[in-house]
Amino acid sequence: MSNSVTRPRVAVTLGDPAGVGGELVAKLLSDPDTTARADVLLISDEAELAVAGQDAGAPIDYVTGPADGKPLLHHTCATRPGVFERKVATREGGRWALENLEIALGLAKAGDVDAILFAPLNKTSLHLAGMTEQDELRWFEDYLEETGFTSELNVLPGLWTARVTSHVSIARVDEGITRENVDAAGRLLHRVLHESGIAAPRIGVCALNPHAGENGSFGRHELDIIGPAVEGLKADGLDVAGPFPSDTIFLRREEFDGILTMYHDQGQIAMKLLGFDGGVTVAGGLRIPICTPAHGTAFDVVGKGVANTGSIRNAFDLAVRIAERRTIAQPS
Repeated sequence: MSNSVTRPRVAVTLGDPAGVGGELVAKLLSDPDTTARADVLLISDEAELAVAGQDAGAPIDYVTGPADGKPLLHHTCATRPGVFERKVATREGGRWALENLEIALGLAKAGDVDAILFAPLNKTSLHLAGMTEQDELRWFEDYLEETGFTSELNVLPGLWTARVTSHVSIARVDEGITRENVDAAGRLLHRVLHESGIAAPRIGVCALNPHAGENGSFGRHELDIIGPAVEGLKADGLDVAGPFPSDTIFLRREEFDGILTMYHDQGQIAMKLLGFDGGVTVAGGLRIPICTPAHGTAFDVVGKGVANTGSIRNAFDLAVRIAERRTIAQPS
């Protein structure tokens, strides 16, 4: 496979075999622009790729030995039960998805790939398969032995969001809203926006409480935690503003390249209303860009050939773009 700076190496997994991941990947790879931009390494097997091609009505044109311009099948050593049950969360499907992701992460740790794209996963399947972490980001973090702040980032064309807290009970959000976490999440959002190609990112910060706390009447997080964190980021030269009431900040979204939210649904509801079919999730704060569509496994349309490819195309584009910029930025 090519090692040129302008042609990153992207490992691709097909996600949960019960869902639409295979169809999405097959459709993505049927576009010549995809394989023109990166060397694609498929973490899969012939049986999974055949089903994916059938679902998409577009067989995947892959090779099993090095050949520029075509996806290369990296034979999986994941556990295959035979035929996967579809349209339902299963232990077997979750195990297959996790084991294939382990292979991709191992390639990343070894420096053999520059980015990872994974098709949608099902958290129930992952937990049935033995994943103990709350979500795949924490699992990535543990596997890669990352020690810094990490956060899921969600992306639409022209707007990013990051979260101070993510997949936790709403009752536990308060304990995660600390000045240190707001500061770390703001810096992470700024860094990844810059890596995506935005020279001077503009970031807006959400309040936690109604009306941004109304000067302490509805809570003091804005006065004691979020506001001071914003001022600290500004003092270090970041273009950051807020905290703004969360029920109006997205009406001002054209003023910002990214919005920092305090908890999951504070940003996700807005982002999915603004562009459900094009959204991307980025595992922010890891040593390698890892991107996926922001939607789920879509069991209701499995096998119908109608799965929308907007999100997976955007996810691939973003993974390649970040990988390119990181490669260029590395010292020779």
